[in-house]
Amino acid sequence: MNYKIIGKYIKQLNFNIPNTKTFYLLSKDIVNYKINIDIKSNRVKQNIIEVSTSLNLSPTKSDFEVIDTKIIFTTIIELQNDKIKKDQLEKIILVDVPSEIYGELRKIFVSLFENSGFKDVKISENIDFLSLYNMRKTQ
Repeated sequence: MNYKIIGKYIKQLNFNIPNTKTFYLLSKDIVNYKINIDIKSNRVKQNIIEVSTSLNLSPTKSDFEVIDTKIIFTTIIELQNDKIKKDQLEKIILVDVPSEIYGELRKIFVSLFENSGFKDVKISENIDFLSLYNMRKTQ
C-alpha cells in the first residue's frame, strides 16, 4: 500500500427537513431520491493529503420537496513514497480511500435517516469506485 490513513472525521453534516409536510412526503417517497457521491482532495503537506468524500440525497423529479442532507467525511492520508506517479495518486484518492471508508460513511448517513423516522432508506452497501473511476477516465 502506498498510503496509510492517519485520521478521519466528519467535516460537515447537514440534515435539514424544513417542515412537517416535507417529512411526510419524504417518508412516502424516499425511493424518488438518489444518492450523490463526490470526492475532492487537497494536499496539506508534501506527503499529507485530505480526501473529502461527500454523500447527499437529491430528488429524481423536479416536483419533489428538496431536503438538505449532506455529509462530508474527510480522510487524512499520508503517502508512503515521495515518488508516486500522478495516475497512481489519482487512483488512491478516487478509488482506494473511498473504498476503504465508504462502509463507515454509509453507516453514519443511514443512521441519521433511521433515527429521524425513515426506515426505508436504501443506500447501496457497496459502491464499485474502480468502475466509476474507469468510466470517468473514458469520458
